[in-house]
Amino acid sequence: MKTKKDKTKTVFEVKKEKNTDSQDKNAIIKAKDAVIRSLDQNGNGTIDIEDIIVLTIKTPGVHITRANFLKKELFKNYPQEVINKAIATTPAQAGIPAAEIDKIADEVIKFERNCVSGISAALGAPGGWAMAATIPADIIQYYGYTLRATQKLLYLYGFPEIDSNEDGLQLDSQTVNQIILCLGVMNGVAGANNAIKGMAKALAVGVEKKLLNAALTKGTFYPLVKAIAKWFGIKMTKTIFAGFFKKAIPIVGGVVGGGITFFSFKPCCYRLKNVLQDTMLSNPDHKSSAEEDEFLKSINEETIIDVDYNEIDPDYEDDGEEE
Repeated sequence: MKTKKDKTKTVFEVKKEKNTDSQDKNAIIKAKDAVIRSLDQNGNGTIDIEDIIVLTIKTPGVHITRANFLKKELFKNYPQEVINKAIATTPAQAGIPAAEIDKIADEVIKFERNCVSGISAALGAPGGWAMAATIPADIIQYYGYTLRATQKLLYLYGFPEIDSNEDGLQLDSQTVNQIILCLGVMNGVAGANNAIKGMAKALAVGVEKKLLNAALTKGTFYPLVKAIAKWFGIKMTKTIFAGFFKKAIPIVGGVVGGGITFFSFKPCCYRLKNVLQDTMLSNPDHKSSAEEDEFLKSINEETIIDVDYNEIDPDYEDDGEEE
């Protein structure tokens, strides 16, 4: 039977625990605010995919120069004239077999995936919020490897160099939006596949650059870009802060955060590869779909293809290749 002294001690302990919990919550809030400040590039008080892309592209080694990349990948097996044509046009137009391009793409994905495995697991580590200072670096590293893989896959399958400044450290709005579409494909966002194929067709048939830029920033693709960005905003918040409120999470395979892991990287890359394999830029025998034709018509006529945000329903099924 407990004495009065024991009951008093218990009350004291409860109060102490409440004070500790309150201090922990305040520390979590401060840590969360610090992360937002470090990642928020457009000053809107939230973390969105534009912030991540802008920060990531500034990281040394993330920007890939198309000509240098193609030279490096092709010089072992092809003469200089073939390499020059691949750079001036596309690898497919240079006569490089689709099987060879696919093989290089698989090696690219494997290489970048192995790099992802080396990212620190701050979000999944015991102590969660106490390691908040390392969270922005982990997120930027993950998306850095994602953007590296994205650029390489685009170049292998016929897309031109992404627009940036001379140092490759700053992107214009249309380039950011093109990357957002690619990230939409990688995450299984409905409609993004056809948008990329439509863009490839526009490039293949020689649509004026100003029309394509307008389509990305205010026309054809813009509603889809905004819908994907909105979905990513929700995903980024959950991803970055999921680990803050868990005291100890087992680290399996280098968990970077909720939904962003070593294991998710590969299927994301293969979704993009699978789409890029069959476009007018990569496949001479490609048959355009009605959706691609609609995108091309909309680009030329400078109209908008509206997208219902409620229809954005990412598919996380692993449809990647087996190693």
